[in-house]
Amino acid sequence: MDAYEKIRCARKAGRPTAKDYINSIFTGFMELHGDRTFGDDHAVVGGVAWLGDMPVTVIGIEKGHSLDERVYRNFGCVLPEGYRKAQRLMKEAEKFHRPVICFVDTQGASCGQGAEKRGAGQAIADNLYELMTLKTPVISIMAGEGGSGGALALAIADEVWMLENAYYSVVSPEACASILFKDSSRVAEAADHLKMFADDLLKLEIIEKVIPEPENFGEPECALEPFMDELKMALGERISELMNVPEQQLVLERYGRYRRIGKYEDIV
Repeated sequence: MDAYEKIRCARKAGRPTAKDYINSIFTGFMELHGDRTFGDDHAVVGGVAWLGDMPVTVIGIEKGHSLDERVYRNFGCVLPEGYRKAQRLMKEAEKFHRPVICFVDTQGASCGQGAEKRGAGQAIADNLYELMTLKTPVISIMAGEGGSGGALALAIADEVWMLENAYYSVVSPEACASILFKDSSRVAEAADHLKMFADDLLKLEIIEKVIPEPENFGEPECALEPFMDELKMALGERISELMNVPEQQLVLERYGRYRRIGKYEDIV
């Protein structure tokens, strides 16, 4: 599969969304709403659930499947109040020492006039700050698109996992092609230079785990149950291990993880 085929795969409308993962992996999910400042952003779904017998906080960027759902969810482009809602849930999780699991799938944060007026940049920055010092385990999963600061705001974590055909990048390949090459048709070339796919990011130690996708992933005929069961088991095992790490050590290791990114002996 070439670079642009992977991008199309990551954007496929039939891929599971955050709510699909939540409904398949967790039980007793209780959704919580609002940022206690402005309103409720439908692009962010979050609340308390059970992972096996362990209480967890789950936060996901939800795109929806149908056109109506996607409009309702703002196509997964998060507003400032969405990031503030996520931050509220993270701080609550820290208070009760619940691990946090995030599902990320966004082309980027909302960049409309309303989002700018309500402090989109500050909301993202606040999330980066809070997540870096959060005294409870955090795992983030790149489930489809991982675009720019909109994705990073929910991806400062002890471990970042990534589906094999997802992408995670500072900029969309289309924008990169337009900016660097002045030619938006050179999308595949831009994607290759960006090193935005799971195998590249694993080698660069930006992510910790690549999650294999079943055949026909995102198609109606794909059997998702075995895939979801395996992911549930992997999450349960790793979260249980991280819960045994002392809080201060957890925070220091998370900080060290991001300080190491970009230090390479060879140019990749």
